Amino acid sequence: MVFPVAGARTAPRSSPREGRSLLLAVFLVAGCLLLAAAGGPAQAQEPAGPARNSGEWRNFGRDPGGSQHSPLAQINRGNVARLELAWTHRSGDFAEGEFGVGSTQQAVPLMVNGLVYFCTPFNRVFAVNAESGEEVWVFDARAALTGAEAERAGQSRRPSTCRGVAYWEQAEASSAPCAQRVFKGDFTGAVHAIDALTGEACRDFGEASGHPGYVSHWDYEGYGEGEVRGMSSPPVVLGDLVIAGSGSDDGVANANDGVVRAFDARSGEMVWEFNPIPPEQSAVTGAANVWATMSADPARNLVFLPTTSPSVDYYGGGRRADLPLANAVVAVDGATGKPSWSFQTVHHDLYDYDLPGHALLVTIRKDGKARDVAIQQTKTGHLFVFDRDTGEPVFPVEERPIPPSGLPDETAFPTQPIPTGIASFARQELGRESLFGITVFDRDWCRRRFDESRYDGLFTPPSRRGSILFPSALGGGNWGGAAFDPKTNLLIIKAENLATWLRLAPREAGGHDGPRDYLNRALRGTPYRVEGEVWISPSGFPCTPPPWGTLSAIDMDSGELRWQVPLGRLRAMGVTLPAAFGWGSPSVGGPIVTAGGLVFVASTLDHNLRALDLETGEELWSGALPAPGMTVPITYRAGARQFVVIAAGGNARAGTAQSDAVVAFALPSGSD
Repeated sequence: MVFPVAGARTAPRSSPREGRSLLLAVFLVAGCLLLAAAGGPAQAQEPAGPARNSGEWRNFGRDPGGSQHSPLAQINRGNVARLELAWTHRSGDFAEGEFGVGSTQQAVPLMVNGLVYFCTPFNRVFAVNAESGEEVWVFDARAALTGAEAERAGQSRRPSTCRGVAYWEQAEASSAPCAQRVFKGDFTGAVHAIDALTGEACRDFGEASGHPGYVSHWDYEGYGEGEVRGMSSPPVVLGDLVIAGSGSDDGVANANDGVVRAFDARSGEMVWEFNPIPPEQSAVTGAANVWATMSADPARNLVFLPTTSPSVDYYGGGRRADLPLANAVVAVDGATGKPSWSFQTVHHDLYDYDLPGHALLVTIRKDGKARDVAIQQTKTGHLFVFDRDTGEPVFPVEERPIPPSGLPDETAFPTQPIPTGIASFARQELGRESLFGITVFDRDWCRRRFDESRYDGLFTPPSRRGSILFPSALGGGNWGGAAFDPKTNLLIIKAENLATWLRLAPREAGGHDGPRDYLNRALRGTPYRVEGEVWISPSGFPCTPPPWGTLSAIDMDSGELRWQVPLGRLRAMGVTLPAAFGWGSPSVGGPIVTAGGLVFVASTLDHNLRALDLETGEELWSGALPAPGMTVPITYRAGARQFVVIAAGGNARAGTAQSDAVVAFALPSGSD
């Protein structure tokens, strides 16, 4: 293993939080974390049509399959140490404060038409010049809402989460308005269409529904109780369809079903809807929605959906029926909205182990052959790799026994699918003697809690006395966390190694439900409420042994771990821990890889964007950011230069500094 020493610098304008509140907030972030000739290395597949421009970044993961790989190599191992700040854009869209007050910036920009497009926590979309960062236009999605959607948005501006926008352009060249469109989902359940060149609303989109410029999930049946939650991740474009997920309240037994809808990119007419909940169970349970990013395969006309747990999470006594499309990778036919194939990664989820990101649709080299696959990361730290046509596992999957539930009204599924022959990228087991403590007192406290709680390894279910869940529901893996390099056949993936303590407590009839956050809330429609906390010691350090955040490289032929390094630096008790400790940092976001032999990644609690050697994991450069870049960077070519760009707005849920900055780095002008 390589444990490099980071030359990280702390940016000014920080207002770090400390101790237990910091790590608790980091955890709350979760809820709220792709043919070559035979015998040669697999090569990157470029999509057909205009997206063949390798200098652009047109999709969340650059290509429709979400590989998070760029073929650009102007910036490479030999010169990356010379990267310098090229420009900074400030939107003004941020709010300082803790969770629920301050802003969280997780946007992953796009670059098309010489413009960088990104959204902000205040429901606005910006287009800036890709070379200079100069502002070109701004679209205010909240101001565009009318009627019921405007009422749902409310009178006050409040921060929300936006992980990005989607881009579409018509196949035939045209100078007509809205021939190129940016699509943005918002926290009210609306999807807006914006002219990519002017920033004006495309009023033909949604006009037939009575609100020109956008469509709304509220115009359709919700199939359950509660309200349709907004979209934190961008839609995905497949041909002339824009496909959008929807949010659900998984703390309600009969939550609204997690419907995914495909809309005509021009008119906004709904073409199809996919519901992961069977009709006969729709009045019993809900959710299984897609909150994370999606990926698409234009050649096969498939969209890949990572679905979540059915409601309620942590307790399944009221949903005993088979729900095969929940917690599943679902390849959906773009023409019909019907599943082509699916694979459930967790049966009868009691752990909130929903799928936290898109399947990477890439071409790997396996056993001497190029294979088109879908690689799905999970919160458990497992990697599932499927044949893209059939859904058959490329690395074998076994059903293994797991611990039973101790609740009289609950039955845990007896087995869970475990991939074999490929390394896990996150730690999955704890031992009492390995528990961490910064002091003897802290270590002893962690051991006492361990002794008092239920822990039977991976998939330990929640209990009345309290259970330790490891990996936590944050993961393991989380959104944006993986990238694939076709030259080396390496998957680069980040992990978080934290645990949570959870208890199911009886709900008192007519009693107050108590605090509500990601780990503490009523499970409405059930006999229980869930009480939980990040498992950390009184001094604010995790009870799990470090490193608490890692970045790994996995060989997609052998399935072996090529290297693993601690990622980032943790700040606790008012001190940023030295990189030499090798303890890493909890993180939100993920890496990209480039043909220059580099991995670019931020995502940690410190204020740094890093460049690592793709083949060794050695850190080669770090650049200071105004606030943590807890998202995914992008890279593109504009004019004569390659740029690396990241939204560095921090994360109120993680207790970091907040900012409104989007930051670009490049080699000095005139450099090769």
